[in-house]
Amino acid sequence: IDFEGSRQSGVVEYGVVTLEGRQIAATHGRLCAPIGAISAREQMQHGISEAHAAEQPPFETEWELLAGLRQSGPLCAHNAAVEDGFLRAVWAYPRNSPDFSTEQVQTASWGPWLDTLYLYRRIYPQLESHKLEHLIECFQLSDTLLEMGQLYCPPERRSYHCALYDALASALLLRRLYTEPNLAGMSLRWLILNSAASAER
Repeated sequence: IDFEGSRQSGVVEYGVVTLEGRQIAATHGRLCAPIGAISAREQMQHGISEAHAAEQPPFETEWELLAGLRQSGPLCAHNAAVEDGFLRAVWAYPRNSPDFSTEQVQTASWGPWLDTLYLYRRIYPQLESHKLEHLIECFQLSDTLLEMGQLYCPPERRSYHCALYDALASALLLRRLYTEPNLAGMSLRWLILNSAASAER
């Protein structure tokens, strides 16, 4: 999952990729009406104007989608604390949902999260950068991402800092971990534990 926006503007675009095993089962994404001004700096980064976004329903109308996704599996993002903050700013809690890191435990929380930033920092600490774009290039996923962008993203939203494009990038990074011979035995619990920002956790 990925959001574009800020504390001031709120979520002005969201993108979601649903993985079932290694397959992309569904995608969702669109622009959202801002709750405040979109600064010139933000617009330069994500390319979304207030006038264009204002034509769309606000993000808060997507409660059923987001709450349903949280109940169906753990959410994943690249630097998940940002996405978690956006969600909690709109809805403090989702519906009661499985914890997914512990069997038969329910929680009213958007987490625990899978986080491709912290997973890649822990698994590949030697890399000079763990930014999304660098990881995609480093692991030779650029062509696949371009193909996926053409399949799933609107023509004008096929680059980094476009929500669905970035969500596809994160999904590709998560998916490729299953091709690593040294990680053949990893479980969902292991992925969640190694997604924590705190090493102590």
